Amino acid sequence: MSNSDAARALPAGTGTALTGRTERLRAALAPAASLVVVCHDNPDPDTIASALGLGRIATHVGVEEVVVAHGGGLSRQENRTMVNALEIDLAAVSAVDLDAYDRVAFVDHSVPGRNNPVSADRGPDIIIDHHSTEAVTGAYVEQIPSVGATATLVGAHLRALPNDIDARLATALLFAIQTETDGFARGTTRADHRTAIYLHPEADYELIAQLRGAALTPETLSALGEAITGREVQGSCLVSGVDHPATQEVLPQAAEYLLKLEGVTTTAVYGVVEDCVHLSARTTNPALRLGRRLEEAFGDVGSAGGHDYMAGGQIPLGLIADAETGGDAVVERTVRCRLFDALGEWAGE
Repeated sequence: MSNSDAARALPAGTGTALTGRTERLRAALAPAASLVVVCHDNPDPDTIASALGLGRIATHVGVEEVVVAHGGGLSRQENRTMVNALEIDLAAVSAVDLDAYDRVAFVDHSVPGRNNPVSADRGPDIIIDHHSTEAVTGAYVEQIPSVGATATLVGAHLRALPNDIDARLATALLFAIQTETDGFARGTTRADHRTAIYLHPEADYELIAQLRGAALTPETLSALGEAITGREVQGSCLVSGVDHPATQEVLPQAAEYLLKLEGVTTTAVYGVVEDCVHLSARTTNPALRLGRRLEEAFGDVGSAGGHDYMAGGQIPLGLIADAETGGDAVVERTVRCRLFDALGEWAGE
């Protein structure tokens, strides 16, 4: 299914294409008595809300036990506030025996071992994702990069099923769509708006406002300051680094904040966390095809990709720093050069 066909398959109501996909999802879930939904590492609102929504769908079709698990941590304040305010139970993947569950699902990611701690020999049975990646297999696979959020896809399934959505789930899904699309200003489609309209009557807008206004941690503020002072601009593109941030979650926050700089349409921020170089990039220029550019720039040494408006990647540190002496200086030089080379003519070349 092409991206344009997929977008047309998501109108409001229960058209044939939408019902067909939802029935296939039900069929993949229905034989199971237990399900573990795996969020990506350091889960954000989109993967958390999507996991919550898929769990509701599973319960609706008769799955008796549903667990939501993730790798990494919850260091970003708005993510912790969301989990606490909505009383969302999350387990560490390391504490869950995936083989003990009848079905394993990925939401907002697709590939075992990539932005998740799941081994490659335990692929997911169910995948729902709005990111573009290589072909993957499973009992049910739904990858539609043309929509703004994975929560949009999960919300569409909920809309097709004869069940009532409550305030907790509606708030989580709507907050996820809002954050993933930067308040419906980035890469938003009619499908995102239609799902939002469906969620609107039950959502708690006062709580959503509180979540969006969550305070910055001192670590995040320090990382933002470092990204600002270390920025390098070529053409309309800005690249900066954060020296060994406490968590990779500060990188997308910095990339989003730096996009406000006058004359800048694309930002990329990187930092070394443990044994990986993590990248986060944002743009207001869809013609750049940001996800594809990062994939081409770093696919030979790590994993990278994403959407036209937002992308990211991970590169094992040894593939960069071990090539020469110099440690952090090598990472700095190599990553910046690759990023500006990838951005090409938009970086003034």
